Amino acid sequence: MSFDLMSYEPRGDKKNSGFFNEYLPMIYERRTSSGIADQVGQMRAIVIQVETHALFDTMVELYVMTPYRHSASYLGTTHKFAVMHSHSDYPALILMAPLSEMFEDFIPRINRMYPLARGTPQTRYVGEIFAASDLNDLSKVLEDQNIRFEYSGDTENPFYTLDGFRFTTPSDFTCNRVGYSTLDFNDPDSLGLGDRVLLSADEQARLDQAAAFGADSKIAPLMLGIDHLATRVLAGEREDAILEFLTMVPYYFWGAYNIFDMNSSTNVNRNADVDDDKKSPAKVFTANNTPSFVNSFAKLPMPTEDFVRNFGRRLHHMAVEIQDGDHAAGEKNVDFVVNTLKDEGVPFLAHVVGECKDDPNLKQIFSKHSKHTLLITEYIERCHHYDGFFTKDNVAALTAAAGQDEQYEHGHVFD
Repeated sequence: MSFDLMSYEPRGDKKNSGFFNEYLPMIYERRTSSGIADQVGQMRAIVIQVETHALFDTMVELYVMTPYRHSASYLGTTHKFAVMHSHSDYPALILMAPLSEMFEDFIPRINRMYPLARGTPQTRYVGEIFAASDLNDLSKVLEDQNIRFEYSGDTENPFYTLDGFRFTTPSDFTCNRVGYSTLDFNDPDSLGLGDRVLLSADEQARLDQAAAFGADSKIAPLMLGIDHLATRVLAGEREDAILEFLTMVPYYFWGAYNIFDMNSSTNVNRNADVDDDKKSPAKVFTANNTPSFVNSFAKLPMPTEDFVRNFGRRLHHMAVEIQDGDHAAGEKNVDFVVNTLKDEGVPFLAHVVGECKDDPNLKQIFSKHSKHTLLITEYIERCHHYDGFFTKDNVAALTAAAGQDEQYEHGHVFD
């Protein structure tokens, strides 16, 4: 540890309950005494499922909008997989798509409950996979703490019970899973995802064209890796979601800030064992300050709660860190990247927010939701080694922009 968790004072102005303040140090202590802190390492992969026919188009989109590049594809018994990498020290990305549009498991069942998720029933961010040393011992310890895991026969998708993997059941608070693995994610063939599948000549040409765009435009070298992953949850489940996550992984509660203009709070959890968040991206949980039915008295904005009610508890966005610096004539790198992507037809929710002059600060922007993953891509430049993680004004502006794009009209859900 780079610091003592028990003496660390979380940052921020969001007041947590006595329940949270009582159990947070207890969870830290139990992680150490039970051996979880020693058994679980950094994040090694993130997993996203898309519609049956969207796998390749999602890869192309990721080539344009992120540093991820295709490593290998596989055909499993129920799903097709694509493994992508950005940097050997950073989490891999596993895309999967069911072979049949009629495939049924937790994902389409939960998506059909929400009006803006029904149109893409197979599409959902699944969760993260962390390095682990002993899956049997780890699962036994966590099961004693009432964490549930998938075993053969429990789930229709055999990916969750492959040798070398151990996945929790979806969280009641976030609908995300936490996975553990002893495998080498820089060696995709070792993952046992299925029979290796080669891309067609036309598919490879499309990926090469997307890669050439990033190289020729000079934006690809500026996209460094995933900075953080942000999940939206309901107001009353914020503390439970944080404490549950911290039970399972060696992260710590960095702090939380009220975003008063948007009637929400942003809650950041980071891995203290890495010297760079991109090696094990921060996990952010955002929630309304009050439930929607109470907010009806004050009638404050509530884009975070509206998102959950429209899409369900799920990941909202993943943030790509942009290399700090100026591109040309004083234009910050993040402005250059975003303007280049706009020229390529990538839609964004608003203008870049924040200023980067002589003092440490942030510049950030949200893309529109991907039609393939439903995720927003955030681009963030931490100027002059800014270490505050985010600014309240920036988050308020980004939340407001996303909220305008996440509404639905009654009577048009099944159009």
